[in-house]
Amino acid sequence: MSDVIVEQAGPVLEITFNRPEKKNALTRAMYQTVVDAFQRINKDGSIRAGLLTGAGDIFTAGNDIQDFQDRAKTNEAIHASPFLDALSTLAKPLVGAVNGAAIGVGTTMLAHCDIVIAARSARFIMPFTSLGLVPEAGSSLLFPRLVGHQRASALLLLGEPLDAQTAHEWGFVNQVVEDRELLPHARAVAARLAALPPEAVRQTKALIRDGKPDLPGRIAEELTLFRQRLRSPEAAEAFQAFVEKRKPDFSRFE
Repeated sequence: MSDVIVEQAGPVLEITFNRPEKKNALTRAMYQTVVDAFQRINKDGSIRAGLLTGAGDIFTAGNDIQDFQDRAKTNEAIHASPFLDALSTLAKPLVGAVNGAAIGVGTTMLAHCDIVIAARSARFIMPFTSLGLVPEAGSSLLFPRLVGHQRASALLLLGEPLDAQTAHEWGFVNQVVEDRELLPHARAVAARLAALPPEAVRQTKALIRDGKPDLPGRIAEELTLFRQRLRSPEAAEAFQAFVEKRKPDFSRFE
């Protein structure tokens, strides 16, 4: 079974992170599969909308930590970079259906979804600074706009978790439903989007996206810093502490 399941259900392409034994942690191959799916959504006239979710009881734990450690030793490009480009330029509407935890990029990618439905079990966590990293996916631009400066600072600086109901109250998700109702409800929303006049939907989405100043520039700036941080001593300490199941010690860093 593939680590990402891509299935077309009528005019909706469903994309499911399918690595539950690893908390749906994202690998290079998984990113590429999702990029291919986004390109298919853009090019295939029979597809009018996309739906993004996770298998099991978690949306995604974000990037695979072992992959992070391996990448920190090289100068290769960030695996998420083509994914973020494809996500942020997707021409057709995308519905996010969030079950359980959405960690790191698992949360930041949702800011690019047009509609986000959260199960009551959903939790949103962005622990970038605690890993010696910086936010990505344009989140340093989008989250202050979505939830306000102070709330965004708590989420991005402190990595404070956000439960589903609070995320709804803050305007980050559109609706909270019981866990068993998540996929049926998200599919119904995606079907509603798919039934609308397609060109009107694409143009409306483009207008909304164009109202976000210099989003591509911010994504690129974040990724440059993110790549530098991956090779930093702070990140090395954070990753090693994670592997050794201990609390990281940042006291020696200035």
